[in-house]
Amino acid sequence: MNRRARDTRTVLVALAAATLLAACTGDATRATPGVASPPPPARSAASPLPATAPTLQGLLLTADFGADTVTFVDPERGAVASVAVGRAPYALAVGADGRAWVATAEGVAVVDTRTRSRVARIPYRTATGPVTDGEYRGGGMGIALSPDGARAYVGVNVPGTTGVLEVLDTASREATAVVPVGRRPFDVDVSRDGTEVYVTGHDSFDVTVVAAGPLSTRRIEVAPYGTEGGLGSWLKPHYAAVRPSDGKLLLPFEGERLAVVDPRTGRTAVEPMTADTHQHGVALAADGRLLVVGTGAVRPGDGKGPSLRVRSPDGTERVVPLEGPHEDVAVSRDGRTAYVTGGFTRDGHWNGITVVVLDTGATRRLPAGTRPLGVAVL
Repeated sequence: MNRRARDTRTVLVALAAATLLAACTGDATRATPGVASPPPPARSAASPLPATAPTLQGLLLTADFGADTVTFVDPERGAVASVAVGRAPYALAVGADGRAWVATAEGVAVVDTRTRSRVARIPYRTATGPVTDGEYRGGGMGIALSPDGARAYVGVNVPGTTGVLEVLDTASREATAVVPVGRRPFDVDVSRDGTEVYVTGHDSFDVTVVAAGPLSTRRIEVAPYGTEGGLGSWLKPHYAAVRPSDGKLLLPFEGERLAVVDPRTGRTAVEPMTADTHQHGVALAADGRLLVVGTGAVRPGDGKGPSLRVRSPDGTERVVPLEGPHEDVAVSRDGRTAYVTGGFTRDGHWNGITVVVLDTGATRRLPAGTRPLGVAVL
């Protein structure tokens, strides 16, 4: 849009001076050039909820970035149980066998969702520095499972340098390979046939295409606004979705542009979007609708507020306003309801989920976990 084209250069040059405060800054406040960020808030001291009853299908599971747990959530009543998994869990993936694979700062935790217990935690083969909290902490970020459930793929952030993709054998629960990828791997996705893995590098403006076997990589730059500003830019990729109809990757930017990436050719087409808000989580409904989480304006006057955008396959969109920032989204099994987590990686997070009825746009808030980021439907 003209507004972003007009002011992007000014904004990015200013932000570049704060390279240690990259886009989607800090936990407690937005970064301001020349002003140090305040310390992150203290972590929750609350004890995990008791995990006793067997888990029913249709519950939600959240990764509680602020409490070192995953929480089981009834979509009507809220949190019903939680399980300790490790420091600052970011994302999770659930297999057909009922095991959840959770990317934490300490390793990948394996949770049996039927017994509600952690059965393993697999350390990373890659050194990521001290185990800490916050958006820039080292350790696992995006995570996904192969279609057959035999492998888990976790994007590991290595502070100050490029990240890696660690490949885990889910039977032996061991890391079997490490592959270099881009900086801060926010998201990991797998092709429908399992032959390729796609790692979104937030701070390197790219997607790394990893051939699942034998392992090899290709880098595709994804930067519809350009790369000016580097680490100080706000206009970077966050999360992606694989479109089932053709295997292309869908990466929204700023509620204004949708990058449609062909992983075979490396070409990117850009389509217009309408929400005008900083983008984070995405999900695809079974009918092809793309759900995109908007976190709000980057700064006052530069964009609209938080929202969930529902984009039909023909490109038409409906914007559902949300109260406060959110991070990620999952869709119910019947495709009628979206669950949007309130645990945002920057300031303004809250302890719950917004439930959105997709046909009507009706919303309600649901208490759920402590600063929940990743979410899955069991």
